[in-house]
Amino acid sequence: MESDVLTAEAAVEAVAGGIHVPYLTEVIVFLIAAVAVMPLFHWFRASTVLGYLFIGALIGPHGFALIGNAEGIAQIGELGVVFLLFTIGLELSWQRLRAMRTLVLGLGGTQVTVCGAALMGIFMLAGLSGPASAILGFALALSSTAIVTQLLIERGEFATQPGRIAFSILLMQDLAVVPILVMVSIFSAYAQGGGEVNVFSLAGMAVLKAVVAVALILTVGRYFLRWIYGVVARTKNPELFLALSLLAALLTAAATGAAGLSMALGAFLAGLLLSDTEFRPQIETDIQPFKALLLGLFFISVGIGMDFTVLRDNFDAVLGLIAVFLVLKTLLIAGLTFAFGQSRICSLRTGLLLASGGEFAFVVIAGAADGGVVPVTVAHVVQLSAAVSMALTPLLATLGALLQKWLDGLQGDRERNADSAVEGLESHVIIAGYGRVGRTIGSLLREQQLPFVALDLDPLRSRAARHRGELVYYGDAARPEMLERVGVERASAIVVTLDDSAAASRLVKALRAKWPKVPIFARARDREHMHELEAAGATAVVHEALEASLQLSGHVLRSLGAPGEATATLIERVRHEVYERQEAAEEAR
Repeated sequence: MESDVLTAEAAVEAVAGGIHVPYLTEVIVFLIAAVAVMPLFHWFRASTVLGYLFIGALIGPHGFALIGNAEGIAQIGELGVVFLLFTIGLELSWQRLRAMRTLVLGLGGTQVTVCGAALMGIFMLAGLSGPASAILGFALALSSTAIVTQLLIERGEFATQPGRIAFSILLMQDLAVVPILVMVSIFSAYAQGGGEVNVFSLAGMAVLKAVVAVALILTVGRYFLRWIYGVVARTKNPELFLALSLLAALLTAAATGAAGLSMALGAFLAGLLLSDTEFRPQIETDIQPFKALLLGLFFISVGIGMDFTVLRDNFDAVLGLIAVFLVLKTLLIAGLTFAFGQSRICSLRTGLLLASGGEFAFVVIAGAADGGVVPVTVAHVVQLSAAVSMALTPLLATLGALLQKWLDGLQGDRERNADSAVEGLESHVIIAGYGRVGRTIGSLLREQQLPFVALDLDPLRSRAARHRGELVYYGDAARPEMLERVGVERASAIVVTLDDSAAASRLVKALRAKWPKVPIFARARDREHMHELEAAGATAVVHEALEASLQLSGHVLRSLGAPGEATATLIERVRHEVYERQEAAEEAR
């Protein structure tokens, strides 16, 4: 087998022209395998994550042995997770993160504690020591941020309720890595004969380093990043702008990594600091290719790490452990999510998404094995179980989607009543009417990861939206009790897109009378309807006929050769004049 590995590596090095670049062989093999295998997964519409895991198992030392050393791939692949969390931070904002605090701290913290304690008890029943059981239990309580998040993005479910809850829990799990690693250090010190180690001093120093690192990123980065981006943007050098984006992600990741925190958490904080700046769209565009390629390397490194000799020698133990912790985590996470006010199907889908192990399990268990806390043979079994479970994540996510579709079919018109999923929403947008305009608004909100819930009186339309994972319910938005059920008191805005002009005016008037502080945005069919909505108390009204005519005029002018910038300026001037005249006429009345 070793000679085969050397032969394969020598062949690739020959193709590379004998250039001795670190990990060049591994990267070339990865690219060849990806180009050869990934189109098959695309053809069958399978998850790209599953494809990368399959490629890793195929080319790794336990497959065709095209790569004998996975360390290089793993080290480079870790950067993929860093850039993934960096882009997620860019798509969020402080306001949205504050709205998620109950889910992050409450549900996420409870999940780590309860799942870790339950799994610890199972390992103790299996005969392991208390310290070893604690480390293994809490290591398996963590899920894969990279795989789950990438799956949600691929399926367009990141902004759905299960997606938001899953990501909130994953954020807390990233934070929980710190105390878990401290626990590994303490137990390792005792196992190696350091009985006189000061536990409180060790734990206190680790927490202090973590707090200082996060505080520096949030305070210094908040002002420095915007300033330095402004300086670089004025040079109009795209390569320099790209270099700064890479530096921002990697430097903050290195800072939190040095403090004992997750590197991905540091990158997430950097993205969060840049989310409200004018540079965000360009940063996202520049980072995307690096994120996609390096994330693929990460998933391949997980597949390469699947040691099938351990599976062969410990088949019953690996299979039993996977079955136990997948079922246990699914039930516990689903139960906790339901206890925090979410619907049954939303809770079950969240449990299935987060049931598998995570990438941090390898780091935690490897450290415990090196420190003499966990027996090496046990560590290998648990690590392989975590890796195989990660490969099952796309299948578990698909199972959750199928279960939701099946349960929706059994319950018929369940969308006639807003379920308790809405109770977990804060600072969300309510869309009254989910026709063409409402769906467009919902699509834009979903693209920006902003939560929304919609009401519509078309049962087929609402059911189709629910099957897509959107919070759309059959209901009359003109009824106050229906609005209360979808959390109007906690909503950040209400958008009225009803086709019936009279119904839209009545709804705006009722909303303003009962909830005077909630912003109301509405569309008007014509000028008269616009005045009615303004008189009813709408915060802002969009003149449908005017906007359509302006957009159509713009296309005509550009087709006749008018400069694009001049056309845009003209349209904006006409729009401003029309709205200004309408406001003046309204004041004259």
